[in-house]
Amino acid sequence: FYDRDPRLVARDLLGAVLECRTPDGVASGRIVETEAYLGPHDPACHAVVGRTARTWHLHGPPGIAYVYRIYGAHWCFNAVTLPEGVGSAVLVRALEPLEGVDLMRARRGAAAARDARELTNGPGKLCAALGIDGALDGVPLDAGALVLRSPVEDAPPVPDDAVVVTPRIGITRAADWPLRYLVADSPYLSRTPRAFFRIPYPAR
Repeated sequence: FYDRDPRLVARDLLGAVLECRTPDGVASGRIVETEAYLGPHDPACHAVVGRTARTWHLHGPPGIAYVYRIYGAHWCFNAVTLPEGVGSAVLVRALEPLEGVDLMRARRGAAAARDARELTNGPGKLCAALGIDGALDGVPLDAGALVLRSPVEDAPPVPDDAVVVTPRIGITRAADWPLRYLVADSPYLSRTPRAFFRIPYPAR
């Protein structure tokens, strides 16, 4: 599944369930927004700096977590793609909360507790809500503390006509590349800048 073009993985992760198990309990959410980072030829991908201590797990093997910190304050979770050494991944940007909502509210604070949509509608928010931090960098995604599961019976795979593609958010390089994938009608998405174009999937 993960040893493929990150654009395909980013699309196919929509509807999958991300689950994190910590001593505090279990929290999970259905993925509704992703971004693809293509490798060293993608100016916005961390792989452009090579394999460093920070980007070690970005370079594989496929099917592990790449967890990094931004702005010195927020963790971001990625699923690593393509063969070991390439340095590509899919950033999970937003979730629909499922299990452990009370735990998510306790972790995210009063402001998020008032509106469930605010719990996980951003990459830093969802990591805080699920309890994902740097200790999970490099863990496999098929067992253990961090698991990505395929869509379950009560939530079938997201059809192509429900998916919209936009540019990626919060970057300055390759900012116009259409590599953000989202479930168009989900209320749990992060905010899309007004100036962004939207195109149906598959992107043309």
